Amino acid sequence: MSDVAKEAWRKYLIQLQVNPLRTKALTSGVIAGLGDALAQKISGIKKLQLRRLLLFSLFGFAYGGPFGHYLHKLMSVLFKGKNDSKTVAKMEWKFLNLLGFVRTIDFLSFEQPAVHAVLWLGIPWVFVKDKIKKDFTSVQVAAWKVGPMVAWVNNQFVPLQLRVIFQCFVGLCWTIFLNLKARSAVIKDS
Repeated sequence: MSDVAKEAWRKYLIQLQVNPLRTKALTSGVIAGLGDALAQKISGIKKLQLRRLLLFSLFGFAYGGPFGHYLHKLMSVLFKGKNDSKTVAKMEWKFLNLLGFVRTIDFLSFEQPAVHAVLWLGIPWVFVKDKIKKDFTSVQVAAWKVGPMVAWVNNQFVPLQLRVIFQCFVGLCWTIFLNLKARSAVIKDS
């Protein structure tokens, strides 16, 4: 690693210690925006939709980073000193149940692509409703396949202070996957 990268990483880790919530919120916002920008470019959009990119960044900053920060902090208190595989599996199960509950609530919130499409992109609700009927099950099954593995790796191998960042990078990949899934459905329909 170059000296510049090492120094940047060192300063970043210091900020995680000194200002963990702010650092995770900013990191989450940047990575969410980067994920949307990459998803837009990979899907073939010629000019980035800046409003959409900024809204994704704002969501990562205001919700993704802070929620992850407090959730992992709570989980570390609940399971303090217990790092065996059985405890990690229980922790993962509780985390996924809590996350499943939150995600169910989120289905009606600003995070969901349907609400993005209707409120921010101006796509008619009729089109969005058909898209949900068509893609929801396959996307949810994919999330159930990936989610437990990601949670296990995160809780077993990633230090507490870096778990939100790990989740952000997984979220970046998930954003690209969802965008490509949406694009492939549009191409098939054409």
